[in-house]
Amino acid sequence: MSKQAFPSSINSYPRVLSIAGSDSSGGAGIQADLKTFSALGCYGMTAITALTAQNTQGVRAIHSVPPQMLRDQIDAVVEDIGVDAVKIGMLHSPEIVETVAAALDAHQLTKVVLDPVMVAANGAKLISDEAVAVLVERLFPRALVVTPNLDEAALLLGRPLTDTGELELAAQQLLEQGAKAILLKGGHLPGHDVIDILARAGSSGQVCELLKLHSLRISTHNLHGTGCTLSSAIAAYLALRFDLADAVQAARIYVRSALYAGSHVRTGAGVGPLNHGFAPQAMQVREI
Repeated sequence: MSKQAFPSSINSYPRVLSIAGSDSSGGAGIQADLKTFSALGCYGMTAITALTAQNTQGVRAIHSVPPQMLRDQIDAVVEDIGVDAVKIGMLHSPEIVETVAAALDAHQLTKVVLDPVMVAANGAKLISDEAVAVLVERLFPRALVVTPNLDEAALLLGRPLTDTGELELAAQQLLEQGAKAILLKGGHLPGHDVIDILARAGSSGQVCELLKLHSLRISTHNLHGTGCTLSSAIAAYLALRFDLADAVQAARIYVRSALYAGSHVRTGAGVGPLNHGFAPQAMQVREI
């Protein structure tokens, strides 16, 4: 039997890789990432950094994946399927951070969204101080954008952020830690409005572009996985060839819509998830 011949023009899906932890409840982590990629018409892949046993009420157990197994997962999908954009989530140890940084370099992956998962919803640290330092040194310069919430920014800056007037200075100081762009999420501040800051660095490391993003707060108890969903949506839109500012704004719209669609649904006894599939898009196909 002869081998099937490929057509002269080859089509591809927009391909997005999530390097993150698994959430057994399905609301956050790689499960939320895959739901988001699919809803936005992209082909999702995963490289799992850790397994968790959790539900809407909390995390019961965490099992780390060995660094070599993580590297094998990344190599396997990149070398066969290819990757247009990457979302990075939970990286719990210095060895895991180093493994990811080496893989990004080896495969020349540049459309990288780094969600620095450092603090649980109850305030508990999910990452060691040593791992935080390695994350900043090794991955901030390799990411197209870093997306900390206020608790993560406070950990990185060594001080709490309690007012919207502090956000622009905080974004500048995070850029000075080596990031190319920062999306500082202000959703943890009180008030009817949610303000996020997108700041991009120029060649000197100073802010060369700053975008203040406003939206009305959505009243909902179902907030589990919001940060994971936002960062994975940004990566999906980058894979769809949006520029960074447009990808961030489109991702915010998607997350707000998913929050609203899931606001009156009960899933579990604790903090429930977003409705990722409120309006799924058909898988995009394009010529490469």
